[in-house]
Amino acid sequence: MRRILFFILFFSFSHVFLFSQVRVTIQAPSQTEEGQRIRVSYVVNTQDVEDIQVSEFPGFELLFGPSTSSSSSFSMVNGKTTHTSQMTFTYTLLAKKEGTYKLPVAVVKSGGQTYKSNQASIEILKGDPSAQQSQGGQGGQQSQPSRMRTQNAGDRITKDDLYITVTASKHHLYEQEAVLLTYKLYTLVSIDQCRGEMPELDGFHTQEIELPQQKSLKYERVNGRNYGTVVWSQYVLFPQKTGKLTVPAINFEAEVVQQDRSIDPFDAFFGGGSSLVRVKKTIVAPAVELQVDPLPTRPANFSGAVGTQFSVSGSLTPEQVDANDAISLRLVVSGVGNMKLMKAPNVAWPKDFETYDPKMNDKTRVGINGASGNVVYDYTAVPRHGGRYTIPPVEFCYFDTGTKSYKTLRTDSFHVAVAKTASGSIRRAHNQEDLTVLNSDIRYIKTTSADIKPKGASFFGSLSYGLTYVGALSLFLLMVAIFYRQAKDNANVARRRGKKAGKAAAKRLKNAAKLLKQGQSRPFYEEVMRALWGYVGDKLNLPVTDLSKDNVGEQLQQRGVGEDLVGRFLHVLSDCEFAQYAPGDPAATMDRIYADATQVINELDGSL
Repeated sequence: MRRILFFILFFSFSHVFLFSQVRVTIQAPSQTEEGQRIRVSYVVNTQDVEDIQVSEFPGFELLFGPSTSSSSSFSMVNGKTTHTSQMTFTYTLLAKKEGTYKLPVAVVKSGGQTYKSNQASIEILKGDPSAQQSQGGQGGQQSQPSRMRTQNAGDRITKDDLYITVTASKHHLYEQEAVLLTYKLYTLVSIDQCRGEMPELDGFHTQEIELPQQKSLKYERVNGRNYGTVVWSQYVLFPQKTGKLTVPAINFEAEVVQQDRSIDPFDAFFGGGSSLVRVKKTIVAPAVELQVDPLPTRPANFSGAVGTQFSVSGSLTPEQVDANDAISLRLVVSGVGNMKLMKAPNVAWPKDFETYDPKMNDKTRVGINGASGNVVYDYTAVPRHGGRYTIPPVEFCYFDTGTKSYKTLRTDSFHVAVAKTASGSIRRAHNQEDLTVLNSDIRYIKTTSADIKPKGASFFGSLSYGLTYVGALSLFLLMVAIFYRQAKDNANVARRRGKKAGKAAAKRLKNAAKLLKQGQSRPFYEEVMRALWGYVGDKLNLPVTDLSKDNVGEQLQQRGVGEDLVGRFLHVLSDCEFAQYAPGDPAATMDRIYADATQVINELDGSL
């Protein structure tokens, strides 16, 4: 009876636990403009959805929705299969009025229970009339701040359309004090990439802050216009000189995406090309001037550290040791500032100790205020005689930029008891060459046996010498043969192009998968088309002018590819060309085309 009751309780609690894992999340942009369309999706991590209720969207007009899509996936790790599924309810909205609005919370019913989504809000900015006019009346576009206005080919890119500002966290500072430079991009046009690096600076120690590679633009209203903005790069500088120092201007090379409207979009898709062109634009980030003051008169024990929130701690191990055995003193210095440029603290060891240079372990990371974290210094010493010794407190002196004064921190004193060793018994913790010479007239005596060889015993001319010579010559000839074959393969352009076809297609499909997750249909289809045409072009070594369906079909059949596989490949091309204009569920169509394209490329790669 107890066993039956146990199983009933177990399955009841398992049922509750499983359904408690249902989550409903909102996917929506954080900003948009008046008159722009956006998509708001409620994603449920199960397909067992009985009902969903969403109230009105304040500040928006509901154009369409909800459209429903579902997906599932299986994965196997170490023999364990995991199944995940989800349902997505998408609403298409039109931004109507400027302001910040909370999105309604969705109430989902699943498994007889109800679940609520998280909360999110969207900021609607005032519309930019000049941007709407420049789009040629293409109203109803989906708001995508990461892909700003696409200019017509040949349009002039002005300094108001695209520029970079630089700001310094401070302009008046002390020597060795950290200053943050922030380079921020402002754009009204669609850009593909932007490159620019800080040159080597005279008088500064420079460290770059790692920022996400995938940039996400946000709207910011400047002079009545909505710019897409992003912090492009940040650097922390530590001035090594005093006086008026200048950080020079930096040239950034950007690629602006423009559209050639003279090209028919249908012709571009059928030909596997694009009507988009990329124009290079040089953006100059202005120079920055800094006034660097010298530090006040430095104390004798100054470590060179400049910053705030410094602390020091230490530990000695072991506290009881035999003579001629090693002891270790660890000092940990923590703080925020020029951590990588400070000197190791000085330890006043007893005169009878053999000492070694400390080993440093840097555990800092670069932030907006400089390097923060801690630096660990490990000191090693060897006491030569027995007795009780006291190591005085270790001092750490730094310049505090907050109080603009020097501060000295101290550890506690350290005590060690050294026992005498038996007469004639000497143990060494390190190799003799690592030891420092003491003030003594007695040098170390070599106690190990000497390596004595019979007279005439020489390696030169011996059997081992001959075998080594033959082996080295054989290895040299083998390397020459390998390099010759590689050079021959590299000279065969067609063969090299064919080998890289699969990798190039896989890279494009990976980019298409990202666009699929973002719901960007047009760039998604363009990337899939590039993957398909690019793969057959590289694999068959065909120029772009010869890439047509009839020619590719004949070439594939001549290479021994089956008619069924050739037909499926051409069918995927046709589906991809027409899918973006066909009615229905865009997400489901994109999922199907992505899966078909991946499968047909894999099968072609195996067949060829």
